Amino acid sequence: MRSTMQDVPLSVATIVRHGTTVHGSGEVLTCTEEGARSATYAEVGRRAAQLAGALRGLGVQGDDRVATFMWNNQEHLEAYLAVPSMGAVLHTLNIRLFPDQVIYIANHAEDKVVLVDGSLLPLLAKMLPELSTVDHVVVNGPGDTSLITGGRAQVHSWQELIAGQPEAVDWVEVDERDAAAMCYTSGTTGGPKGVAYSHRSIYLHSMQICMREGFGLSSADRALAVVPMFHAMAWGLPYAALMVGASLHLPDRFLAPEPLARFISEERPTFAAAVPTVWTGLLAHLDATPSDMTSLREVVVGGSACPPALMQAFEQRHGVRITHAWGMTETSPLGSVAQPPPGLSAEQEWPYRVSQGLLPAGVTGRLVGPDGTRLPHDGTSVGELEVRGPWVTASYYRDDDPEKFHDGWLRTGDVGSLTPDGYLTLTDRSKDVIKSGGEWISSVELENHLMGHPAVAEASVVGVPDDKWGERPLATVVVREGATVSAEELRAFLAGLVAGWQVPERWAFIAEVPKTSVGKFDKKVLRKQYAEGSLEVTRLS
Repeated sequence: MRSTMQDVPLSVATIVRHGTTVHGSGEVLTCTEEGARSATYAEVGRRAAQLAGALRGLGVQGDDRVATFMWNNQEHLEAYLAVPSMGAVLHTLNIRLFPDQVIYIANHAEDKVVLVDGSLLPLLAKMLPELSTVDHVVVNGPGDTSLITGGRAQVHSWQELIAGQPEAVDWVEVDERDAAAMCYTSGTTGGPKGVAYSHRSIYLHSMQICMREGFGLSSADRALAVVPMFHAMAWGLPYAALMVGASLHLPDRFLAPEPLARFISEERPTFAAAVPTVWTGLLAHLDATPSDMTSLREVVVGGSACPPALMQAFEQRHGVRITHAWGMTETSPLGSVAQPPPGLSAEQEWPYRVSQGLLPAGVTGRLVGPDGTRLPHDGTSVGELEVRGPWVTASYYRDDDPEKFHDGWLRTGDVGSLTPDGYLTLTDRSKDVIKSGGEWISSVELENHLMGHPAVAEASVVGVPDDKWGERPLATVVVREGATVSAEELRAFLAGLVAGWQVPERWAFIAEVPKTSVGKFDKKVLRKQYAEGSLEVTRLS
């Protein structure tokens, strides 16, 4: 028996029509040097329609790829709305990748148009001659277009291009399984790989974000998207905010702790999202220069494991609750959010909050051992996490990688455990687990403990070769400004928290932990520095 329900496609255009009309009074704020500039969702919708008309005039049709090379701002949001709704594919380029990676990604995706912020023209101009498929560059705001001296692309002003275009458009009816947007992984293991999100996956992912087991967004919220719109679709916040009418706060290029703290205290967001390194820097600033953070009901941290010490410090010293989340570019990216079960005390909530959280109904997870056997979800068995669901990718764009997929499941490369009630705890990345004498050591656990020491600002632990044990942990530590601590003191500190055989013998004190383009600790750089002998390592007996 078939259902009697109408077959209406789940599309980005549906979100846009709803958000710019029903929630037309919702506000988009963009940080500037002079303060925040604002527009309503209705105004953004009209400008998105104009942008779509302008792109049509440049020859964009079908599923042509339109790239963005932009900060988090109103115009970037307009591209988020216009490009998928006109039937084309939005491709967000990561502005922090090395030039050769951006060139590879843009050419691999066959981008036809690049929308760029004027402040980023110096970066793009150097790469443009090697972007073999780009016909047009559209510049948002002031920028030195004389820097563009090579390549085939014609250069246009955003404002001049959309001027006079109709402020209303009949958005294209698409197959909900068609690509709406695409992102590339950051290439931490091999080259970057493209993930094409469907209209259906974006719609369903947006609904999950608005649920309690997601971020719990509503029209009463003002959501601050610090997580870049060029990375994993800003964790889905732009579409989810538009779906429910939550106002959207966008920091543009002003991501340093001081302007970020000022933006929060002046514009009063109720929700925010960013990677741990952003909140680590903000915490140091707030401790030195207190600002009003009381508007924030919740801050979601993802991208890498959030140290419990960071969560406790924000809550105890600044009244800000941090919620842990996990996901990947391949999962759109929401995979799990650490919302504890209701009715628990603060002490009872803590084990749930420091986990990676609850897998929602749209994401099914399983654990697989090294030999491919299924492991029980008993909270103690540890294996590689594999996931599947309507917003989990089944393949990469023009890139066969069978090792990442297993019997219809995505191999995440994360190692951890699952409880019977669906809570996920990750102990490491499979490539970062330290295999010492036949036993596993979690680098993440050691890092979290080290960053709980009052003298430690950052710490990263990697496995390095050892003649006797195969691998042993190397701890690299950034000491908090004004503090002092020795390797012997940190070893004694760890000895009270983990098994003695897990405590590192090798220690290095560094000025800063190297980061990837999306703010994660770049452990491959540390391994290379150790192998080359460029780290000053103390070895304790």
